[in-house]
Amino acid sequence: MNDISANVARRLDLPYRAVAATVELLDQGATVPFISRYRKERTGALDEVAIRNIETTLEQVRQLEARKEFISKAIDEQSALTPELLQRLEQAMTMTEVEDIYAPYKPKRRTRATAAREKGLEPLAKMIMGGRPDDCRSAAARFSGKNTVADADEAIAGASDIIAEWASESTRLRNITRNSYRRTASISASVCKGKENELAETPFAQYGSFSAPVRRISSHQYLALRRAEREELIKVKYDLGETDGKLDDALCKAFIPGNASHDCRQVIAAAVADASKRLLRPSVENEISAELKAEADRVAIDIFAQNLRQLLLAAPLKGKRVLALDPGYRTGCKVVALDAQGNLLDDSVIYPVQPRCDVEGSCSLLKDFIKLYKLDVIALGNGTASRETERFLKNSHLIDPAKIFIVSENGASVYSASDIARHEFPDKDVTVRGAVSIGRRLIDPLAELVKIDPKSIGVGQYQHDVDQSKLKNSLDYTVMSCVNAVGVDVNTASERLLSYISGIGPALASAIVAYRAENGDFTSRTQLKKVPRLGEKAFELSAGFLRIPDGKEPLDNTGIHPESYSTVDVMAKSVGLKAKDLQANSSALDSIDVDALVENGIAGRETITDIIAELRKPGRDPRTDDNADAFIPAAEAFEDLKIGMTVPGIVNNITAFGAFIDLGIKENGLLHISQLSHKRVAAVGDVLRLGQQINVKIIDIDPTRRRISLSLKDA
Repeated sequence: MNDISANVARRLDLPYRAVAATVELLDQGATVPFISRYRKERTGALDEVAIRNIETTLEQVRQLEARKEFISKAIDEQSALTPELLQRLEQAMTMTEVEDIYAPYKPKRRTRATAAREKGLEPLAKMIMGGRPDDCRSAAARFSGKNTVADADEAIAGASDIIAEWASESTRLRNITRNSYRRTASISASVCKGKENELAETPFAQYGSFSAPVRRISSHQYLALRRAEREELIKVKYDLGETDGKLDDALCKAFIPGNASHDCRQVIAAAVADASKRLLRPSVENEISAELKAEADRVAIDIFAQNLRQLLLAAPLKGKRVLALDPGYRTGCKVVALDAQGNLLDDSVIYPVQPRCDVEGSCSLLKDFIKLYKLDVIALGNGTASRETERFLKNSHLIDPAKIFIVSENGASVYSASDIARHEFPDKDVTVRGAVSIGRRLIDPLAELVKIDPKSIGVGQYQHDVDQSKLKNSLDYTVMSCVNAVGVDVNTASERLLSYISGIGPALASAIVAYRAENGDFTSRTQLKKVPRLGEKAFELSAGFLRIPDGKEPLDNTGIHPESYSTVDVMAKSVGLKAKDLQANSSALDSIDVDALVENGIAGRETITDIIAELRKPGRDPRTDDNADAFIPAAEAFEDLKIGMTVPGIVNNITAFGAFIDLGIKENGLLHISQLSHKRVAAVGDVLRLGQQINVKIIDIDPTRRRISLSLKDA
């Protein structure tokens, strides 16, 4: 019905030309990373965030337009589609507006109004709504005694049911009700009968007598309320407070005709009150609940995606050979030795903690491993028996404590039982695979974490309560964005890692790995075209994100797209050099006349600027090369903590309400958003990032529930 690009541009407040170009590229199959990196001239240099917003908004607008098309046809089939109605549909900007227009024409289930119509009472309802009869009972008497209507009272009751349905379908009345709820309603909770003690033992204890304005309730509060209600611990309801009575008055004023007789006004008012209680309020409360849920989902999914991005883009520990340990009690501590590329060299099991406490044997085996395989650092999983194993390692003096890294185990068990792990290590059990995953997460977090379903990585809040389809879409996009931002070595990347590259996907990733296994390492990007089913379009979308170190063409190890290699040649000639001599040659790059190249039509300014930036640091990993020092906790047990202490910690999860801090003991501390700064903080992610080491002050300790409250203020 409308110009889709114009609609998207208006919603996002972006230039129409840029949006139209982006929509065209998306429709041609281009990916967000490709468009944002290699089509800047066409999009006006929109960044990846803007292009992703265009992609998601485009989908929403097209869904809306499809719904409009369906509704217009449905109304037209009823011979009720007027030019005015069609114009209202075309101008509608939200699904709510569209559904309000459709409401009177929508096929209905059997209702009280349906029964009244079957009794022939619609003419009476129209008569009353017209405000004509001074005496409704007299008018209703003409409908009694026939069509199964017993008397005037039954006739008026039936007509009132029809009027109530009309009122519930009125866009104006629905908007009045919506606005009243949005402005003044509060959402409150009460404990279910007999569940007081059970609620007190849950994380939802604080919601037993919760109340907050609808317009101010936070995402995590609403998701918590829904979870607690689903578990039948609390009951949630809406309350309009002092404005409750005013709502029905406003509805009557808007619905009752000005020329209606006194008697008609009374009947209509009663019908409106019935519609308000029985139809309008429940419907609007469902809408408000859906809106709150959608917003809570959006916030929670955004936080999850931001956390995931930080994990995936964590700095790799390059060039280090790793001793990785998956700690345990009865079943022992799984030990693996990995080379700097993450290849498994050896594996074993030690029992340094209870119940065996074989400290001497464990020390001996680890010492042999470290010496034999020349291991540089230790990666220790943070699961069961982690702290006891860490204490053993530090007391053993086998390695500098500053080289002992605690690594999150979240999702390691999912990987170890996956088809990917079985394919990589068919002759190893799940415990060895899990230890390998822990070690590889330290060597290259991105390459290892992409093998795990993002939902299993365990960051964020209420991940099982949000829309799972939207969560998957967001997390899959986040992984793709990170993988393409870093780029991958096509000769060493796993099939899973390759599948996230722009234009590749699982089938082509498998084909690339199969071709590599049969023909040896790729020596140039153009050789990718020999991979079965990897056509020109896939090559165009993927080539710039695939790296070939030590290949025939030096530019193949950069983020410069092959389509721009000729541009690099011209740039080099403009300063009297060959293309290979431009790399890392700052003086030569500084002397390039960008304006002249643009004026001569060699390439666009953004493309040339990006090429120069890439040539300054060819093959650079955008992840920071500065690795954090290993975390050394100040306490060994909960009982060591005291209020007022300042202790080191690591941020291991970020939510809307705060961050959970690993203090080096079993229990995490909560750093509430209100304790981040003396100034108001809009979002936790504005101050903290996952894996960040910080000093925090202990402001409260709850020994019963073993909870620790922390603060960054004056820490």
